[in-house]
Amino acid sequence: MAAPFSRLLRAFLLRKPYHLISSTQSYTFSAIASRHFHQGSVHPTAIIHPDAVLGHGVSIGPFCTVSPFARIGNECQLHAGSHIMGRTELGDNCVLLTGAVVGADIPGQTTLGNHNVIGNYAVVGAKCQDLKYKEGDECFLQIGNNNDIREYTSIHRSSKSTDITVIGDENLVMGSCHVAHDCKIGSNNIFANGTLLAGHVVVEDYVHTAGSVAVHQFCQIGSYSFIGGGSMISQDVPKYMMVSGARAELRGLNLEGLRRNGFSALQVREMGKAYQKIFMASDVMNGSFEDRLSQVEKMGELADSEFVLSMVKSIRASFDLGRRGICKFRNWSG
Repeated sequence: MAAPFSRLLRAFLLRKPYHLISSTQSYTFSAIASRHFHQGSVHPTAIIHPDAVLGHGVSIGPFCTVSPFARIGNECQLHAGSHIMGRTELGDNCVLLTGAVVGADIPGQTTLGNHNVIGNYAVVGAKCQDLKYKEGDECFLQIGNNNDIREYTSIHRSSKSTDITVIGDENLVMGSCHVAHDCKIGSNNIFANGTLLAGHVVVEDYVHTAGSVAVHQFCQIGSYSFIGGGSMISQDVPKYMMVSGARAELRGLNLEGLRRNGFSALQVREMGKAYQKIFMASDVMNGSFEDRLSQVEKMGELADSEFVLSMVKSIRASFDLGRRGICKFRNWSG
């Protein structure tokens, strides 16, 4: 056994060309080594199970492994030492960089859409860390299109067969982030390095976190919000808002994020007026928190703003049964 492996290793070090594989068949090493086809390449040290399904133009680098239940879309690339495990499906044009692991040898499935990049040593589709998970239960992860998941990130499958971990489209998940079981992540979000999402967290769209952010389980983060670096989120963040702090507090609207995402000056002014009315009221005659929400909903120009009404709806929803309420806001009247 040592001599054949030595020859393979020597061939790799000498950078001999990859062998080619057809677009519709999959082979173990012994079959690949003697076959040449168009539009795809497999390095001789890669191990591809005969039952795996490969699309057109798939490129598989040295020391990769592909499970018997894998389905790999057209033009995908597996860099050296990356692995596809369990029942896993990749869409077209996905890239697994060196050391990436997608899927796990447990019941259920990991599904990725098209044009996703999985960074070096990222683990996507692993078994959850929820102690309530029962061995043998199916668990699921579904990822959309055009996501950039960077190095050392971990994304876990659901904790039970009736749930699913979901990530949408066009997200940038920077290095060493964690997305736990049963999270629901929307689209166009940016998670900076070390963002940690506990189980069942919901993140809507166009959310931006700075580095080293932690979010408590079951919290919800509203669209177009911003979370400052080093923050601990233990309650919901309403839409359009900025929070920061060791126990995060509301710090106003996410003005820069709103501007970058095309909100007009008028729309931002209207949301600013609503924010001041709700959270910065100096007159005790303005009544309770719920009274102020109701007043905003009936205030002329504010009542006509879809974004103001959406903000109020987001705040109210955080106080529904089973929700955690919103991050604390400073009592400016005190």
